Amino acid sequence: MSSLSTLKNAEGARIGSFRKGRGRGSGNGKTAGHGQKGQGAHAHTKANGFEGGQTPIARRLPKFGARKTHKNRKTIYAIINLDRLNAFEDGTVVNAALLIEKGLVKKEFDGIKVLGCGELTKKLVVEAKAFSASAKAAIEAKGGEAKVIE
Repeated sequence: MSSLSTLKNAEGARIGSFRKGRGRGSGNGKTAGHGQKGQGAHAHTKANGFEGGQTPIARRLPKFGARKTHKNRKTIYAIINLDRLNAFEDGTVVNAALLIEKGLVKKEFDGIKVLGCGELTKKLVVEAKAFSASAKAAIEAKGGEAKVIE
């Protein structure tokens, strides 16, 4: 009686992997099944992206990612909420350079956008590229000024 640990394949059921160009009885030495001469016979022509004169797939497909050179790319803002602006003293002119210096914004990207999340307790002059409607209203309600810069 046999068990799973003693099972073996039938004779000839499994054949070793085929290795081209090995000679000595394999029948595939010398040209190794690639014929003689011509483009297909040479190793360097196999995977270089050439598609017989047709535009290669790497050039047909679009390239992804935001690039500064794209004319129609989306504007990327560095965002800051109103409650974070309470870190400044009354009457301060808050701009991108000051926000980066204080560590409230890491990078300016295409500009700063102020959003209306939280409550503003100080009177400030805020210079940014964009404001949400609620942020602008909150800044002006405290007697401050929301300046849109280009």
